[in-house]
Amino acid sequence: MRVSKCVGCEKFPCADVKHECYIIPDIDVNPEDVSIAMISEAAPPNPDDYYYAKGDSLFQQTTVQAFNDAGANISSIQDIVDVGVYLNLTTAVKCGKTGYGIKASTIKECSLILEKELALFPDVKVFVLMGDVAIKAINYIARRAGEERVIPAGSTYKIRGQKYFFRGKRAFPSYLQAGPSFFIEKSKRRMIAEDIAAALSLVK
Repeated sequence: MRVSKCVGCEKFPCADVKHECYIIPDIDVNPEDVSIAMISEAAPPNPDDYYYAKGDSLFQQTTVQAFNDAGANISSIQDIVDVGVYLNLTTAVKCGKTGYGIKASTIKECSLILEKELALFPDVKVFVLMGDVAIKAINYIARRAGEERVIPAGSTYKIRGQKYFFRGKRAFPSYLQAGPSFFIEKSKRRMIAEDIAAALSLVK
């Protein structure tokens, strides 16, 4: 199954994102193999920085480092797959940002796409939500279905460490691991490593 052939945006209604940066994961994967869904914020301004871009892309660099910080001895996204942890790496918002933040209406709109994307992977055991945008997107999906919000309101550092569930599967609220800020904010980097390590312990 190729994810980009199964879901996508048709109308591009959001005004506060760069539509020319629109990306859906263009990977061919067996849905039953995917055990972790890691959701970050938004597509990068440069498509060459995306998770599945060729070469050593920025998103791949920071994600690989985050997994190494968590105790996984890897050098690429493929290495994670090779040790038996299958990832769906994606973004909550499929277009690039125009500024620092993203409007709630845009996250809500794009959560419709994310919901369809996540439905492609019925055997996911863990959702790792990298940052506030990913957390809000999952909460929109849950509330739209008449469910309670998955992650409560509050600062991530205060709500981490408790058990949350999205449709019966563990959900970890964490910090954004995709992008240059990952290398700067050491305290957040440590907490990201803890959250990934906890997620890995549930699927190995």
